[in-house]
Amino acid sequence: MIRKLLSLLFCAVLLMVVAAGLAAWKQHSVLEQPLALDEIRLLDVQAGDTPGGLFRQLEAEGLLQDSLWLRLYWRMNLAEQPLHSGEYRLTPGMTARDMITLWQEAEIVQYSLTLVEGWNFRQLRTALTAQSKLQQTLQGLSDEEVMARLGQAGLHPEGRFFPDTYRYTRGVTDLELLQRAFTRLQTVLAEEWEQRDKDLPYKDAYQALIMASIIEKETGVPHERGEIAGVFVRRLARGMLLQTDPTVIYGMGERYRGKITRNDLRRPTPYNTYTQAGLPPTPIAMVGREAIHAALHPTEGKSLYFVARGDGSHVFSNTLAEHNRAVREYQLKRRADYRSSPPPRQTPAPSETTQ
Repeated sequence: MIRKLLSLLFCAVLLMVVAAGLAAWKQHSVLEQPLALDEIRLLDVQAGDTPGGLFRQLEAEGLLQDSLWLRLYWRMNLAEQPLHSGEYRLTPGMTARDMITLWQEAEIVQYSLTLVEGWNFRQLRTALTAQSKLQQTLQGLSDEEVMARLGQAGLHPEGRFFPDTYRYTRGVTDLELLQRAFTRLQTVLAEEWEQRDKDLPYKDAYQALIMASIIEKETGVPHERGEIAGVFVRRLARGMLLQTDPTVIYGMGERYRGKITRNDLRRPTPYNTYTQAGLPPTPIAMVGREAIHAALHPTEGKSLYFVARGDGSHVFSNTLAEHNRAVREYQLKRRADYRSSPPPRQTPAPSETTQ
């Protein structure tokens, strides 16, 4: 009798071991099954989605098999693991286990938008609108309404946003990204203002930002920024007009067609520094940290004038006579490829990275 019981017990244990082995083999094979993909697929996980529901969805679409075993695996091993919403990139050759690892590590697809130094607010808004993965909430609103949405009612938007590459995931709103750029500009400006030179002709950091925007539009040559800042600071100190073309162009708005005439230089606008003394009322473009730094640390010297060579760089002069000679050499004998400022900055194409 005892032998019979022991035999039955042995058989039961053996069956359990075999069953456990078969279950382990089945689970391993299910986890290592390649997803049935011929091309990259973005899996959009919404808030509230569950692993079990996604496994069933993918099985129904024919991308995997035996979703029951995958659901059991998650329940037994990863029950406390949160599933982050977002897009996950599934690629050919990826296994079910690889996909689960993506979920565990929250490797959500990220997109990026680069805001470029020298852009105006209209260009910034155009770039935001072109981002198909951003949730668009600002279309149809005026610039004033956009600033109100940011909690900055009454502020002029120009120059208030920091040019940089901003990464985001699908579903982030254009307002959220704009808020990040606004906050970043405030931080950078405050940091640079704290370290400014003494005896600068600015009432506050905002006037320094206005100056930085002019510098940003005048040159893309790094070592010239401080020199140009020096020229403008000395002109302000002497009560001279700034006479800088980028402010005239900004004041022309949509009337600008690539050239400015003598009449444009004479036509008064709040931004025409050939007719208006001092700084213009607002910045004229977005600025990088380097331009802000230059505005707050102008290079010492005696130059009061500069003229474009035609390659994006400039010749600096201390006297009007020197300046007129430079104008005759570089302005009146222009090459076919002449340009007075850096090459136009194109809107970068949206890019995608995984983080």
